Amino acid sequence: MTRQLRDVYIVDAVRTPVGKYGGALSDVRPDDLAAEVLRSLLARTPDLDPARIDDVIFGNANGAGEENRNVARMAVLLAGLPVTVPGSTVNRLCASGLEAVIQAARAVAVGDASVAVAGGVESMSRAPWVLPKPSRAFPAGHQELFSTTIGWRMVNKRLEPQWTVPLGEGAELIADRYGITREQQDAFAVASHEKAARAWRNGLYDGEVVPVEGVGLTRDETIRDNTSPQSLAGLKPVFRPDGTVTAGNASPLNDGAAALLLVDEEGLKATGREPLARVRASGVTAVEPQHFGLGPVEAVRKALTRAGRGFGDLTTFELNEAFAAQSLGCLAEWPGLDPAVVNPRGGAIAIGHPLGASGARIAGAVAHQLAAAGSGTGLAALCIGVGQGLALVLER
Repeated sequence: MTRQLRDVYIVDAVRTPVGKYGGALSDVRPDDLAAEVLRSLLARTPDLDPARIDDVIFGNANGAGEENRNVARMAVLLAGLPVTVPGSTVNRLCASGLEAVIQAARAVAVGDASVAVAGGVESMSRAPWVLPKPSRAFPAGHQELFSTTIGWRMVNKRLEPQWTVPLGEGAELIADRYGITREQQDAFAVASHEKAARAWRNGLYDGEVVPVEGVGLTRDETIRDNTSPQSLAGLKPVFRPDGTVTAGNASPLNDGAAALLLVDEEGLKATGREPLARVRASGVTAVEPQHFGLGPVEAVRKALTRAGRGFGDLTTFELNEAFAAQSLGCLAEWPGLDPAVVNPRGGAIAIGHPLGASGARIAGAVAHQLAAAGSGTGLAALCIGVGQGLALVLER
């Protein structure tokens, strides 16, 4: 029996302030961070009975630490929701949070859910070291620990060597390919900080960011108000001695969480609220792993085509800034896009990139920006390690 697809609405979206590595949120467990945004999200819609939530889906890129036992389900329990509310955790690395939003939207669209919560969480500060299990008992030699904070670990030797280069080397490859200079990357990074700082000063995040209990963090911790081309010029390249990628023109390591409430028409009535936006279309594509930064190029085109929209229709576009070089490489492939609509309130270079949470953060940002505009089309997109891209089109 064929079921007609339902409209999917985003009723609300919240996120924590993003903490820096070893910073204000580093003492907060990732399952507690997830519970915080889940609790805050539902508190803002008091008419909704939490027992009506059909599923909670969270993205997480690590899964090796305190979030290892299905962090979505743990968040449900820690947030005090009814034990009858289920939860599932998904992993598409840097786009895990957006993958969660898309999966929740699909469930609502096909009628498997009427009310769903989607989000993402990451504590890069608390990501553990892992010790591979030896092939035999009682090895006599020293054993190697691997950090799970970011990037490749315990690499399969059957993979092509060029596929497993560090993420920053992938950004250098994009800079080489498009002739992107160090100065262009630094200028892009400065603009990210300036836009983010201005947005906070103007109160544009007041309706979106919720506090973490017991933590005095009131703003994204890695935004630097005094960033300048001169200050960034003094930083040394990280991945090549003569390279262009530095700590200043790349996203930092971060902690944070975000959550969105998605509903169908019936669920919308139960909330008693006006939605922020409607889900229109998505797209996912893959590229060679070392060129992961260009993953969004075709994913965005696919999503826009499915939505029946073009770059000229966009009111806002949240493009996750893994690296300035990566973002500039993508922008070079979209000549019809107005740069003014891209990350108008700052991007991940300034705000931060808590891996599993970033996709949910930017989806929520697009929804809030469309609501503020009153109408329009918005896009959220991320590059993904190991060579993928994911994009989501929202409308109001």
